[in-house]
Amino acid sequence: MMVRLHVLAEGQTEETFVNLVLRPHLAHQSVYVSVRCICPKKIRRRQAAGGIVPYDSFKRDLDRWIAEDSNEDSWFTTMIDLYALPDSFPGHGPRVGQIDPFERVNAIEAAMADDQEYRRFVPYVQLHEFEALIFTDPQQLDQEFLEHEAQIAELVEISQMFQSPEHIDDDPATAPSKQIIKRIPEYVGRKASAGPSVAKQIGINKLRANCQHFGIWLDRLETLGKEG
Repeated sequence: MMVRLHVLAEGQTEETFVNLVLRPHLAHQSVYVSVRCICPKKIRRRQAAGGIVPYDSFKRDLDRWIAEDSNEDSWFTTMIDLYALPDSFPGHGPRVGQIDPFERVNAIEAAMADDQEYRRFVPYVQLHEFEALIFTDPQQLDQEFLEHEAQIAELVEISQMFQSPEHIDDDPATAPSKQIIKRIPEYVGRKASAGPSVAKQIGINKLRANCQHFGIWLDRLETLGKEG
């Protein structure tokens, strides 16, 4: 049975990733995907600084979309970053000590699910931001950014310093996107197209294998067509 999956994406980069990578993959699992940005105009004004709208605004967008399509074959999910996530999101707050990142996002996702009456909602918070996926194989950046061999080699070395791409942290100076921009400044103006293109080049199965939390989310979405 074909089901509909609506994805609330943090910004244009995530929206493009869903259309370019996630949608064609899930179509083979009988899951038809549509995506929209959360408060698109507000997102565009905030993208340079990172982060999304406060939780009350996010919740209004989610509730509005659910009201438009709350049929039994409709599901909803999110693709938002832990990096710069407002403290107003349930289960989230000021970071204290070295909390396991997987515990952090699991707590937020569980609290978001509890706060939503619609049961066909699968919240997803990206560790720590979209660009972590690129660190699965940063060498693939050479498909988009020519003549940056030395800089890309540095990013490959950084990727090998962490347990997984999802462990690259949310410090404003060393988060995944900051690592890339420091070495490839052009990424700033091209992130919405180049980022998803690189992720597609890496391949969704490699992303799944190297990014545990992303993989769990993808596994869950693939089962929706079987549940109806």
